[in-house]
Amino acid sequence: MPVCKALVTNAPPPPPAPPAPSDLVGRTVGPYDLERLLGQGGFAWVFAGRELDGTPVAVKVLMPRYAGDPQFESRFRNEAETAAKLQHPNIIRIRFVARSGGYVYFGMDLCADSLGARIAREGPLPEADMLRLAADVAKGLGFAHGRGVIHRDLKPDNILLRSDGSAVITDFGIARAVSGYVASTGVNMTIGTPQYLSPEQAQGRALDQRVDFYALGITLFKAAAGEVPFAASDWFELARMHVERPPPGLRKKRPELSKRFERIVLKCLAKHPDDRYRDAAQLLAELAAVEAKPRAGAWWRWWSG
Repeated sequence: MPVCKALVTNAPPPPPAPPAPSDLVGRTVGPYDLERLLGQGGFAWVFAGRELDGTPVAVKVLMPRYAGDPQFESRFRNEAETAAKLQHPNIIRIRFVARSGGYVYFGMDLCADSLGARIAREGPLPEADMLRLAADVAKGLGFAHGRGVIHRDLKPDNILLRSDGSAVITDFGIARAVSGYVASTGVNMTIGTPQYLSPEQAQGRALDQRVDFYALGITLFKAAAGEVPFAASDWFELARMHVERPPPGLRKKRPELSKRFERIVLKCLAKHPDDRYRDAAQLLAELAAVEAKPRAGAWWRWWSG
């Protein structure tokens, strides 16, 4: 027994627990004071903070397990720096990309809300609101696509809302960073969000800008119906649905939606890229036509007093 006691006494201490996001609240990372945790994804934490002059910002900090991987860090920083060059009203402005004290981070504008949070609070949104949000997102996508940048992981949580209700896209390049890391290292990591993956992503085929229109279609379906068109607990079954199963009709769930709006969503959700919008300009033209043309029911209510 004394031997056992000696062995226990001389055992090395357990390794320290990995840092938690709460450990960073109240600390300064680079030029930013971190005030509270806003959320977290698979690779990073997002904090609300302030610049030294008091300007409110959001700060995305790469989780230590990934910040400690030089190859992942390099890809993450390169994609963040590429995204920082996308200066457009409907794309989040990235202020600063750097490493400080073992943390890799970037600062960006702080928005009042996100589309994901709004849907969670309010449920299905009015058609007029969805048309405006879709137009904002299409403008941002069109600008990025024109510069050779594809989002690859568009979803409600990556669409932020300013206080005036306008939409801005965030997280450009993150999915590409992960994809490049997986391809070069063979590490098994989830790329993108399964509920929003295009058929070509699910099949591992070549991608172009039309993957973002498919994800926008899923996003608009979620905003309109309060749920995604395809759901399964098994990833492979969900991938099969994206590839093979037609999406349910939106107007069966919400008859008050216009046929024109439903057609836009279903065109975004076409299985083959050639059957979707070829570019953002084409999508914007159809969105504008829906907004400009009053619905028959609305016209009749106005006419009849």
